[in-house]
Amino acid sequence: MARDQTRINVTLDPEYAEKLEVLAERAHTQAGTLARSLLSQAIDEADVDARSIVEILDGIPGAFERAERGVREIRDGKGIALDDL
Repeated sequence: MARDQTRINVTLDPEYAEKLEVLAERAHTQAGTLARSLLSQAIDEADVDARSIVEILDGIPGAFERAERGVREIRDGKGIALDDL
């Protein structure tokens, strides 16, 4: 029986996208396949303690500002309903 899968989209900063492409070339695989593997490994190794999650989120440059911008865009009617994705 196949496992259910959830699709997410991740946007990388240009320098990380370039590094991922180089790593994928060296591994003779697609960048998406490598990204999925790396993300899965990072999630497996992540501490599920809420305090560490907050520290991780606080370490993402501009994350809070981007979240606030997203809330404003939704309030301004610029969002897309999840059912429409």
